[in-house]
Formats: sequence, C-alpha cells, structure tokens
Amino acid sequence: MRRFFFTFLKTLLFFSLWVVGILICSIPGVEEPPYIREYDATLRLWWELTPLFATLLASMVMLVWVEKKKLRINLFRSPARDVGLGLSLGIIWIGVALLAWGIGDNLRTGSMKSIPLFSVWLLAVLVNVIMQEWFVRGYLFQLIRKNGNTPVAITITTLLFTGMHGGAFEAGIIPVINIVTMSIFVSLLLLYTGNLLAPIIAHFIWNAVGGLITGTVSLAEDYPSLWNWTVSGSPLQSGGIAKLEGSIMVLVLNLLLITWMSWLLTSKIRRTGTIAPSTI
Repeated sequence: MRRFFFTFLKTLLFFSLWVVGILICSIPGVEEPPYIREYDATLRLWWELTPLFATLLASMVMLVWVEKKKLRINLFRSPARDVGLGLSLGIIWIGVALLAWGIGDNLRTGSMKSIPLFSVWLLAVLVNVIMQEWFVRGYLFQLIRKNGNTPVAITITTLLFTGMHGGAFEAGIIPVINIVTMSIFVSLLLLYTGNLLAPIIAHFIWNAVGGLITGTVSLAEDYPSLWNWTVSGSPLQSGGIAKLEGSIMVLVLNLLLITWMSWLLTSKIRRTGTIAPSTI
C-alpha cells in the first residue's frame, strides 16, 4: 500500500510539472512568436514542441531530483539495431495494414497534392510521436513497472495512450480497440528492445505514411496529406470516418503483431532469464 501511495504521488507530481511546462510555453511572446505564425507548418511544429518541452522538463525533474537517478530512460542501446528494427516493423505495420485495408477494387487514391514545407510537417509529426512515446512509455511506464509490475505498467499507460486519442471514441468501438492494441504492441516492442528508439521510429512511420502521405490516419485537423485515400464498402473494412484506424483489418494485424512480439519476449526470457530491467 505504501509503494502504491508513493507511486500515485509521484505520478501526480509528474503531471503537475508537465502542466507547469505547458504554462511556461503559454507566456505571451513564447506561445506563438511572430515569425512562427508566417507558415502553417512552422506553427504546427511550434505547437508540437510545446508538449514535448513539458514532457522532457517533467521527466528530467523526476529522474534527477525525485528518483535521484535510480530510474533511467534509455533512448537507444544499439542504434543500428534499433533503427533497423523500428524501420522494418514500421514499414511492415503500415504497409500490410494498407494492403489489407484496400484489398479488392474498393481503393480510391485521388490525385497527388503539393504540400509547401513538407519536411517541416514531417518534423512536426516526428516531434509529436517523440512526445507521445516519452510521455506514455518514458518515466511513467518505468515508475509503474518498478513499483508494480509489467502488466500493470502496460495497462495503465495504454489507458493513458488511448485517452490521448479521444477522437477514436467518437468513431466507434473498433477504432478504440485498435488504439489499445497499437499501444500494447508498441509497449511490447519497448520491453523487447529496452529503449524508446525503436518504438518511436515504428510509431513515426505509421503516422507519417498514414497521416501525411495517404491521409488514412487521423492527425490534428490542420495536417495536410499528399493523397486522400479512401475505401468504399463495409465499414468493418473501410473503417468509416476513422478510415484505416477504424478497420477490422488493422485489429487483426495488431493482434498478430502482439502475438509475435510476445513470442519474441518469451524466447528472450528463456534465453537470458529476464527481459529489459525496469531501469531501461
């Protein structure tokens, strides 16, 4: 009970520090510098940097002054392996999902559009993904895992991750389940690699290809897309208003990836006797 109480207090402190970081970025002149407002892309990038700053600030304070460096977050361990694994899984994840989603003659791709400052939009997506992964699977994940256990850490952070994608609740039960299974898959990837780099890259590939390129993944409303892919037919396949993330095809794929990643973790435990320690 005492461990639960202190974990709860630390979680509240983390969220309080995060809010302080947001308030710092809301100071007039800092919130939207004049030169940032000139382009939609730079403004969106600035908006994505704000919660990332708050997340890094809260994490640094908690890790250094509260945890006394006894808890650690690894961004990477083996960069070449982690980048390769993240890229491979991300490409397979979004690639197979799009192929399954657009199976048959129901896919409509539309015409390609020009997006000014596309690289800045791409950077904004990356910053958003880093923020989400660090916020959900950074300090909070390790805190709960250390003072509870791994399944509890996955459960609580998945609930948090799902809550951050509140739009899914308006689209129906399948989009919500897809967000939940996506979070579980990425959490298992975190445990397997012991660092955040591979999960960040896989998540980024999903959002960048699905959001900026094909327009099949819901990002913030002001994000553009090169194409606007749609699928006609059954809402279970097309996903309805949620498009790709509302499709039953994605749910099946996510469950397969979870099963595969669970098998990899089990094999790792049998081989080494443990998975990544709580101080990853």
